[in-house]
Amino acid sequence: MAGRGSRLRPHSLTVPKPLIPVAGQPIVHRLVKDIAKVLKQPIEEIAFVLGDPAWFGDDVVSSLEDLAKELGAKASIYRQDQPLGTGHAIMCAKPSLSGPAVIAYADTLIRAKFDLDQTADSVIWTKQVENPEAYGVVKLNGNDEIVELVEKPETFVSDQAVIGIYYFKDVAVLKGKLQEILDENIMNGGEYQINDGIKRMMAEGKIFKTGTVDEWMDCGNKVITIETNQRMLGFLKADGEEQLVSASAKLDNSTIIDPCFIGENVVLKDSTIGPYVSIGNDSVVENSSVKNSLIQTHTTIKNANLDDAMIGNHVKYDGDYTSISIGDYSVLE
Repeated sequence: MAGRGSRLRPHSLTVPKPLIPVAGQPIVHRLVKDIAKVLKQPIEEIAFVLGDPAWFGDDVVSSLEDLAKELGAKASIYRQDQPLGTGHAIMCAKPSLSGPAVIAYADTLIRAKFDLDQTADSVIWTKQVENPEAYGVVKLNGNDEIVELVEKPETFVSDQAVIGIYYFKDVAVLKGKLQEILDENIMNGGEYQINDGIKRMMAEGKIFKTGTVDEWMDCGNKVITIETNQRMLGFLKADGEEQLVSASAKLDNSTIIDPCFIGENVVLKDSTIGPYVSIGNDSVVENSSVKNSLIQTHTTIKNANLDDAMIGNHVKYDGDYTSISIGDYSVLE
């Protein structure tokens, strides 16, 4: 999670993208918890690969340590000081690369129910897609084993797209192959890639299988993040596992149309909220209509008619724009 999330600006200018809340929880928190559900086994350690300490500071580290503790694991913090690719990022966590492990990119959310194939040396998580030519996909043999990774195939290979989550029975094997890649200075697109290590494992006969997720949701930019918030709220409402409206929220002549997430100490006055709205803690919405939108914490919205909007933390907004994107600490009145 060392990237700066430039496609999600202005929201990622003050908050690292993996920590931006969607449906009431930071992206990386939801991802780690959902992976834990699939694994169905105790997690000993969660290693986070962060970027510059000036950007991923003590508050970020504290948040991640709390996440690991919640899952009964210890947190290990590593730094990638240069953007040299996925293979390089993984190797920044070299001391943690032993035994069974999951490697995940922290900017997507998933919904999945499957059992890891214990006979495989590795499982690459995939999602069936309608346009495989737009993705990196896996090529399978007659035994449903992955024999090749193909990036944006011009002719049909399969409809199983790689989503950026991997399981290794012994991640030390991948570590060895990635060390070879680094030692031999093998780069693609100016970066060291995890795929080059995986291909070397395949060449030695390691067995790779797929684990297909039901849903794969991106948080790459404002439009997609709002769509992901909508979908996640729908899933959470159907599951009934999380309290989506805080007991401390105050409604004054206001209506909530489910599904919505309403955080602690939120005040809603003379407003209609929903469907598919997330509002963070300590925010106020007055004389407004809000749907299909993300509003973060300590923000005040007045006299607005919002739809497909994404508004950051500590914002004051009073206006009639509808589909807007406003970063933290902004005032538009």
